[in-house]
Amino acid sequence: MDIKVKKLTPDAKVPEIKTDGAAGADLYCTWADGLTYGTGIAIEIPEGHVGLLFPRSSIPSGLFMRNSVGVIDSDYRGELIVKFSAGTSYYEKYIEGDRIAQLVIMPIPSVSYIEAAELDTTNRGTGGFGSTGR
Repeated sequence: MDIKVKKLTPDAKVPEIKTDGAAGADLYCTWADGLTYGTGIAIEIPEGHVGLLFPRSSIPSGLFMRNSVGVIDSDYRGELIVKFSAGTSYYEKYIEGDRIAQLVIMPIPSVSYIEAAELDTTNRGTGGFGSTGR
């Protein structure tokens, strides 16, 4: 699948998949404002697909993505921006040129939500957080 990428700044880099088995493409930092990082790119995700932004496994210590996973809809055409929060008073910052996140493109099913008076039963039932043990 080909994904169109528009560079919004001259120093922007097209996302890169580094190995044959990699699920995500690396996104690069072109600007930073506190813990908000720009990629300098916009992309065209095909209809019926979604872009998912994940932190890289080598994320600097003390940082985490604000919403855990960023969701990029197929009709969004703006800059891909990654927002982090600091989990500690000390944290390392990304700088321009660093790989800041990874982008995974996934198909999404077409669904409809219908109101129902009852749901099918399961072994788990209504067991929530921690109900299946540690």
